[in-house]
Amino acid sequence: MENNNPFGEMPFFGDFEKLFSAGGQDPWETAKQIAIQMAGAGSSTANVDPSHRIALDELCRIAQLHVANATTLGTGDISVHSVTRTEWANATIEAYKPLFESLTEALTQEKMDDSIGGDPMNAMFEQMMQFLGPIMLSMTAGSMVGHLAQRSFGQFDLPIPRQEEKGIQIITNNVADFGKEWSLPIQELLLWVCLHEFCFHAVLRIDHVHARVTNLLFDYVSGFESNPSGLEEKLQQIDMSSPSALEELQRSLGSPEVILGAIQSEAQLRMLPELNAVIAVIVGYVDYIMDSIGNGLIGSYNQITEAMRRQRVEAGPSDRFIERMLGLELTQDQYDRGGAFVQGVVERSATSELTRLWSDPKNFPTPNEVDAPGLWLARIDLPE
Repeated sequence: MENNNPFGEMPFFGDFEKLFSAGGQDPWETAKQIAIQMAGAGSSTANVDPSHRIALDELCRIAQLHVANATTLGTGDISVHSVTRTEWANATIEAYKPLFESLTEALTQEKMDDSIGGDPMNAMFEQMMQFLGPIMLSMTAGSMVGHLAQRSFGQFDLPIPRQEEKGIQIITNNVADFGKEWSLPIQELLLWVCLHEFCFHAVLRIDHVHARVTNLLFDYVSGFESNPSGLEEKLQQIDMSSPSALEELQRSLGSPEVILGAIQSEAQLRMLPELNAVIAVIVGYVDYIMDSIGNGLIGSYNQITEAMRRQRVEAGPSDRFIERMLGLELTQDQYDRGGAFVQGVVERSATSELTRLWSDPKNFPTPNEVDAPGLWLARIDLPE
């Protein structure tokens, strides 16, 4: 009987299929389990330190008041919770699940044309990507969220709006560990984190900002598509006659970068300038507000900010991968770009005019305007 399953012709792929289809478990339930397991790995303290919770209750009220005054943006009736890494990971994988599901749907949708049908090799790679892509990315998502839980402080380390306001979560044990590493006072460090979270919350809770960022992220992840030629090109670099061919094959298919490179589409690349521009403006604005508040409120503000910047710049491949998977490029250049835009607006007008950024959806700067604040000011009829 003819074997129509291309995985059966290659034992490695057959093993993959058995491994991931065992029990028929939902890949995203597995992703959640991986996230929680990784989040708790190596954690010296499973529970929240009661002193951190008490301190947070007081400091969050101070931060909320200052952010509301500095931005004139409401922060709403939002609570702040001190949580463990595993609690944060569980909540975050749930919050990001709609994005991941949209990504999975993009990879598994049926092709409308059969242009590759005449090429058996392309057909095999297409079927392989239909199977492997969602599995690898769901596993990778769980791993990445678990990794983030080991080093994140709050829920806006990645500026992604949450669909439901269930309260701001801060991993106070991570904050304390960071403070010890950098010899920073825990109370002032906690206040810095509270300011950071409330600044992002104040911006991302605005209806049209929430919708703009969310829609851009969903458009981006929905743009992934199976690209058999991309994966084929990667695998053709492997010498299949080599004794280490199977090992190299497994290593390649286990690499998130290989999978990402094989499914990123031209349409996504065209979306990135707008998404990058919006994120640059948001992070630039938050940094500016943080500076305006923090310098007069936190004695060690400059030392804390520099330590945070160092951690941001030195982010590892795991952090960068989940950013790229979601269409975010949170490099120092991105922060500098946003900061230069905000500073340019202030120098040409006044700090109070920054609120115009958020007053109307039409006021969002275009990618070109982010790099030329004068063009943005001219468009919204502000004097130079």
